Amino acid sequence: MNATISTRLLQAFIALDELKHFTRAAERCHTSQSAFSVMIQKLEAAVGAKLFERSTRKVTLTPEGELFAQVARNLIQEIDAAFDDMAEYVARRRGRVSIAALPSLAAKGLPAVIAQYRALYPGVTVTLQDTLSDQCLALLRQGRVDLVLTAPGASFAEFETSMLCSDPFYLVCRADHALAKKRKVRVADLAGHPIIHLAKSSSVRQHVNLLLRGVDTAHAGFEVEHLATVAGLVEQGLGISLVPELTLFQFRQMGLVAIPLEAGDPMRPILIVKRRDQALSLAAQAMLALIEKHIRPASSLRRQELT
Repeated sequence: MNATISTRLLQAFIALDELKHFTRAAERCHTSQSAFSVMIQKLEAAVGAKLFERSTRKVTLTPEGELFAQVARNLIQEIDAAFDDMAEYVARRRGRVSIAALPSLAAKGLPAVIAQYRALYPGVTVTLQDTLSDQCLALLRQGRVDLVLTAPGASFAEFETSMLCSDPFYLVCRADHALAKKRKVRVADLAGHPIIHLAKSSSVRQHVNLLLRGVDTAHAGFEVEHLATVAGLVEQGLGISLVPELTLFQFRQMGLVAIPLEAGDPMRPILIVKRRDQALSLAAQAMLALIEKHIRPASSLRRQELT
């Protein structure tokens, strides 16, 4: 659109076309008749053609004015629609939010947040990808997600990070295990006991390795991808495992117990990760606020019967 043609000039044109009278058209546009005449002259100069035939008795469109009439109305409709769309996004009645998160967070914690978000902003599309930390960061790097919830692992130097919560570790074992009656366990208590591990690529395994550094534990011979598999192996008495509190829901109804580690043992940090070079949309900001408000470990640090 010619930069000299404003919506005000287009509205003046439409008013004069509809009312066929300068005084009444000027009143509709809340301006004086002289100022209104100047507006029509500016519009004609910008278009490069005379748009109205003026006489003492009537105002009519020229052939060029007839052509421009539909153009003017289409432009006003497009501008109004654009502002209406923008208002919908600002009010979070439309939009899109994409999240990538560790599977443990995607399965427990985030679903309740997403449900609450949907109730507040039903017009906003929410997508969730559950994957390991490296893939979460790859999705963020590619611009395919707005937010990542993960644990430290790979380098985060290119991203903006903030702490969401600290996730304490628990020993998970059968109720008849030698350590099962303890209220809390020390990492040293695990010496000699076979440990069932998650895969080395998982954030849980990386933190467990730090916890067990210097402790003479036995390897149960299992390195698995999924917490449900860990639960099944522990249930069968094939070993014990160390898992974060946010994952304990995976071990329910298995006849197991979860015992917190002594205070002072390292916890798994859960981070919110964003791109440094891109601000969050209003829809994503609203999602982030709910995540920060509602996702927390129970942090009871008490022995739990997982039945």
